[in-house]
Amino acid sequence: MTTGRRVVLAMSGGVDSSASAVLLHRQGYEVIGLFMRSGETAAACALPATESLPILEAPAHKQGCCSADDAADAQRVADQLGIPFHSLNFRDGFQRIKDYFADEYLAGRTPNPCVQCNNWLKFGKLFDY
Repeated sequence: MTTGRRVVLAMSGGVDSSASAVLLHRQGYEVIGLFMRSGETAAACALPATESLPILEAPAHKQGCCSADDAADAQRVADQLGIPFHSLNFRDGFQRIKDYFADEYLAGRTPNPCVQCNNWLKFGKLFDY
């Protein structure tokens, strides 16, 4: 059963977006999965779970979202469902988030980069895609 309707779904690799992909697919929607990369190279996204991504130049730092493991999880769900999956590179936008964080911190304020990421990237650039 196909509804003839297409849904572009942001997939984080987590339970919520994965379950959404499954439910939409079962209901006959044509689902296209998208993953937001924050600028890591393809080689960095292929790092095993025991290695760190080069975020903030801190060798032991593991990114909280949009990690190589998250991308692999989202890709695995898309593969199991047989749906197209695209990894989008939002490096420039993510740099804006990092700059905001540094500027706010240096100004003595407590920054919340997740709010800005939601505004500028998740509901900004991703929606425009």
